[in-house]
Order: sequence, then C-alpha cells, then structure tokens
Amino acid sequence: MIRLHEVTRRYGAKTAVDRLDLHLKRGQVFAFLGPNGAGKTTTIKMMVGLLRPTAGRIELDGIDVHRHAQKANLLVGYVPDQPFLYDKLSGREFLQFVADMYNLSPAESTRRIERQIELFSLAEFVDHLCESYSHGMKQRVVFASAMLHQPPVLIVDEPMVGLDPQSMRLVKDLLRSHATEGGTVFMSTHTLSVAEEIADVIGIIHAGQLEFLGTVAELRRELALEHSTLEHLYLTLTSNGKSGNGKPRQPVEAESTAAPDDAEAG
Repeated sequence: MIRLHEVTRRYGAKTAVDRLDLHLKRGQVFAFLGPNGAGKTTTIKMMVGLLRPTAGRIELDGIDVHRHAQKANLLVGYVPDQPFLYDKLSGREFLQFVADMYNLSPAESTRRIERQIELFSLAEFVDHLCESYSHGMKQRVVFASAMLHQPPVLIVDEPMVGLDPQSMRLVKDLLRSHATEGGTVFMSTHTLSVAEEIADVIGIIHAGQLEFLGTVAELRRELALEHSTLEHLYLTLTSNGKSGNGKPRQPVEAESTAAPDDAEAG
C-alpha cells in the first residue's frame, strides 16, 4: 500500500532524508519515531505531495504520488502536526467544504458529516466558529475531515498533541480500527507509549537514515534488552544512531498483519 524507494530530500547541503526505503502493506499501524530534526515531518510532507523528493519515488497503492498527484490524494487522509481550520467557518461548514472538494453528493456528504460528528463527539461545538476552538477541538475536526472521504491510507503527524485522555483513547481506537478494516496508518509520534500500544511495526529514523524497522519485540532482541520499554529501547538506539551490532541497520520490508495487499499481486 505504501512504498518508498530510495527517497532522499536535500535542503542545500543538508540531507534531511537519506535513501529511505520502506514498504507497508494493508492492515498495519506503522509508528515513525525519531528525535526532532530526524526527517519525520519531511518524509510525511513528501508522502502527501507537499514536498518533492530530491531523488527516489513514493507510491500509494501503486500510484506515484508526484506523477499522479490527484489520484494519489484521493487515497490519503492527512492530519498535520498543526491543525489548520478556517477561523470564520464553523466546524460543520469546514467539513462540508472538504466534502465538496471530494465531490461527494449532497446526500452522501450530509450522511458522512453526521457520522463524523458523532464519531468524534463534535456536536457540542461543531456549529460554532472555528476561531473559538481549543487545540484539541481543532484536532478532532481535522481528524474528522481527514476521514470524511474514507481513504485507505491515513497519514498522521503527532496525532495526540493537545488531546485530553478521552480524545486520545478515541483516536487510538480509530487508528487501530482503520488498520483492522484493511487500511494502512502511517503515524509519526513522540508519544512512545502510544506507539508501543497500537503499532504493529515501528521505524526509527535518526539523522535522516532509517536505523530500525520491525516490531518492538524484534528491537528488544536486537539490542539484547528483552524486558525494556520502548522508551528505553528508543533512547538506547538513538543515543549512537546504531543498531545493536554497532552497525547501521539495513531496512527490511514490514510484514503484513492482515490480508495480502492486492496491489502487490504479480
């Protein structure tokens, strides 16, 4: 479903992402971890078409993100690290605006908007202007808008920032449910407890390079720290940017936890 081929992004002399290879199949929640400046948000912006790679290729369900941007965008729901809404629209009006962008019929857009209002508990404030919303309210509306067109790929950058515990539980359940139903979730987060709880696969990027790709259990074995938390494992790995054997880990394909990805057949 998501494939990155030798993806590189440079800013002048600085290489923000260096030859990133990654393959995620349907039915996975993937947690993308790394310190500030490691290349996580740059990677996400390339995946959703906001930045072009300096080199390499990104495909969603076999569609090249930059050669066929319009087709690729229909496959993606994107939640950025800073939620953006139009201040002079209400939450409902914003959701309608998004529905119109995806050419949903009036009846279908009304049905889906009401479903999102219920799912994200927006009823109390959805008809107020967005300029009155707290960060957490904005985050919930942005999540609702990202899911409105029922995309198979959900890309989220720091989804838990500003959410109260109840909203965090809601989002975690939603991400897990999306994967269970055959979607793919690409989640960048500093909240390691969330990654440990819901991710099938984690990737750790450091200084633009992927240092680890696999499960938490595999990372424990690699670092010979069988009973450690993800926080301890993460800090151990990123303290020197090396894998347990002292060499940069070569990325491997993440195994699917659900049905085979039809797009990969043949």
